[in-house]
Amino acid sequence: LEDVDSVLNTGEVPNLFAVDEKQEIMEMIRPIAQGGNRNVELSPLTLFAFFVARCRENLHIVVAFSPIGNAFRNRLRQFPSLINCCTIDWYQSWPEE
Repeated sequence: LEDVDSVLNTGEVPNLFAVDEKQEIMEMIRPIAQGGNRNVELSPLTLFAFFVARCRENLHIVVAFSPIGNAFRNRLRQFPSLINCCTIDWYQSWPEE
């Protein structure tokens, strides 16, 4: 849940990618970030920021917890972004029909 908490708070997971992985990502995203104009020069920071922005726009996270017991309460205390940065859908028991 620490990584989910980080994504909810900052939009990123620190140190998720190694240096070589970041370089590969930036090369793959370069044509998209340039918008078809190969004459546009983009810095590595700009490319990675573009990648992170695209991830934020397209990432959806679903987390399911049982509200029974102290574990649920403890998780919410430990990771307050689960309340502050999420939409909570609370479902009652499903009918048998």
